[in-house]
Amino acid sequence: MARRPGAPAAYGEEFSFVSPLVKYLLFFFNMLFWVISMVMVAVGVYARLMKHAEAALACLALDPAILLIVVGVLMFLLTFCGCIGSLRENICLLQTFSLCLTIVFLLQLAAGVLGFVFSDKARGKVSEIINNAIVHYRDDLDLQNLIDFGQKKFSCCGGISYKDWSQNMYFNCSDDNPSRERCSVPYSCCLPTPNQAVINTMCGQGMQALKYSEASDVIYTNGCIDKLVNWIHSNLFLLGGVALGLAIPQLVGILLSQILVNQIKDQIKLQFYNQQHRADPWY
Repeated sequence: MARRPGAPAAYGEEFSFVSPLVKYLLFFFNMLFWVISMVMVAVGVYARLMKHAEAALACLALDPAILLIVVGVLMFLLTFCGCIGSLRENICLLQTFSLCLTIVFLLQLAAGVLGFVFSDKARGKVSEIINNAIVHYRDDLDLQNLIDFGQKKFSCCGGISYKDWSQNMYFNCSDDNPSRERCSVPYSCCLPTPNQAVINTMCGQGMQALKYSEASDVIYTNGCIDKLVNWIHSNLFLLGGVALGLAIPQLVGILLSQILVNQIKDQIKLQFYNQQHRADPWY
């Protein structure tokens, strides 16, 4: 049968613009992160349930369990849209997935740029977070382990100096403090002892009452804020690689979803065209 001049090329009924490779690649891509999100939520809920009720309210902003749950739930919802949208070829879900992923990427990019431009304010915010963590050191076991790890990793003590530990009610140097840890610092502030078989958790006893020159023989006297800033400056390439590693999956997800959306739209146009010209004798 002759084709009307100017009409688009004819395609068989079995032809589809939707590429199975793109479709299932996007599906399994989202499925992987969907499973990861469920694991994150499960670990976060388990960690949260294992905590004491009074400790749970101590420092929510820094609670790793809450962070895991929130990030896991958001990732679950986002990848759900990607999984179902790609499998069912649903344009609405795919565009929602692509839009949300774009917003997340732009927010991360904006946070990085603002952190670089307003480095002084970012430093002040970090100082505020560290001081708040010092106050709640004994209230939350996860927070305590995180602080101890940081102080040992960066060979530091406190925020600005080791005397910042006086902000904690247990380590406060006031005369009316009945704590046995009065005027002390955590064991993670202590200098490492070679060939030490058992950790001396009381090595920081009374260190805040000593002068810098005397305390420096036993503990780290420099604060963690300066050490953290120096570490960031000396590991910019590493941080850049981590940021790139986070950005690449997001960009791949955005690209695949947009390709699939365009293919689905082309397929809808083809089906509509075939329906309109099915009875056309020139078609």
